[in-house]
Formats: sequence, C-alpha cells, structure tokens
Amino acid sequence: MDNLFLLAVAAFGWGLSLATYRLFARSNGWPMGALQADLPIVPVLLGLIGLCAGLLFATARGADEGGWAILAFGFLLAVVWTGFLRVGAQIALFLAPVAAFLLLLGWLAGPLGYQERKWATERPAETLERKGILKPDSTTPPAQPQSLPGGSL
Repeated sequence: MDNLFLLAVAAFGWGLSLATYRLFARSNGWPMGALQADLPIVPVLLGLIGLCAGLLFATARGADEGGWAILAFGFLLAVVWTGFLRVGAQIALFLAPVAAFLLLLGWLAGPLGYQERKWATERPAETLERKGILKPDSTTPPAQPQSLPGGSL
C-alpha cells in the first residue's frame, strides 16, 4: 500500500472539492457553512493548498509511476465528496489541510535524510510487526501436517 499515493489523492480531491464547493452550492441552491458564505476566501485558499500539494506530488511521480492515477482518483473523490455529501463536504475544511501537510511531511522525509521510509509503502501487518505489536509468525497460518511415506501420519 502506498500511503503517499493515498494522501496525494486525498489532498487533491478534498482540495478541489473545497475550492469549488461555493460555486456549486450557489448555482444549485445548496446550503453553505458560515465560512463559505461569509468569508469564502479562506476555504478557497485551503482548497488550493491541498490541490497544489496533490498536483505537485503527482507531477513529481510522473505518468509512469501513477501521476495520472492520482489526478483521476482525486477528481473522482472531489465529485463524490461535493456531489453526494453536499453540506457534509464542509469537513474538507479540516481534511484537506491535514492531508496536504501529511503528504508534504512524508514526501520531504526522503530528501531530509530519512531514506528508510518503509511506513510509506508497507502493508499494515508489516507496520505492526515493525513496531513490535504483532509477532512476525502470528500472521502466517499454521502449518499443515505433512504426510509420511506409506500414507500414515
């Protein structure tokens, strides 16, 4: 599992949803939160921060390593988040900056000397093993009994 990929999709999608929500809410008569109605520049700026973080990461990844997938899944997340959640989409005020911050923190961990970034790509079971919460042998199924020559156990 690539956690930075997921964070990039989340930052891009929630940022796009947040930056465009007022436009869709006004044209469709949806209710808006107080911040969207009274001071719309704040949600738009927070949305653009998340959008830019996801876009920069997708660009750095390139087309061969999932850059287009980040944009496609992020756009899909924004459509679902804005179109189906409507007022619930306002939670993106918190989620977009958090996802952007975690994405940038994880992305910059490599150049800052933290080359061992296993947490960014490892499976949840591997993380639990690395932290000592789960024993390495507890994830493997028990061995099946081997049959001996002659057909008896």
